[in-house]
Amino acid sequence: MLRCLVTTAPRWLDDDELRTWLALFSVLVRLPGALDAQLQRDAGINLFEYQVLAALSVAPRRRLRMSVLAAISEGSLPRLSQAVKRLEHRGWVKRSPDPDDGRYTLAVLTDAGMATVADRAPGHVAEVRRLVFDPLADGQSQQLQDICGRIMRTVDSGGPYPGARPY
Repeated sequence: MLRCLVTTAPRWLDDDELRTWLALFSVLVRLPGALDAQLQRDAGINLFEYQVLAALSVAPRRRLRMSVLAAISEGSLPRLSQAVKRLEHRGWVKRSPDPDDGRYTLAVLTDAGMATVADRAPGHVAEVRRLVFDPLADGQSQQLQDICGRIMRTVDSGGPYPGARPY
């Protein structure tokens, strides 16, 4: 039989915290959908696939271990494998054994994949700018970065996340 061992009263959110939480929750739910819709409409790929391509485009020699790419793109290995399979069918990514350690698989961005990123990036960046940065006042971008960093260090103190450190 399980027993609740909580002996203190819950720390309920005050009115200001509740409004802040609901605002953040709305952004977390709606922003990915808005970015995904733009990429689907204008580029024929989804947001996760774009993140995979973009991460590879800035990686040394345009290649990353699949496990590292999964962490950078905020996806599980099975989800990443499915996305990479779709990108392989388009000729944008290929997989190969890691020559330094054959237990690992590398995802490699092809020349056609790099051309795809270069072609799709301007529209995606314009949408990110429109939805995220244009509404902010001077200095709020840095504040948002700091706030997100603090939250991510609490959520996953040891995990890499985009913006935390270079690949």
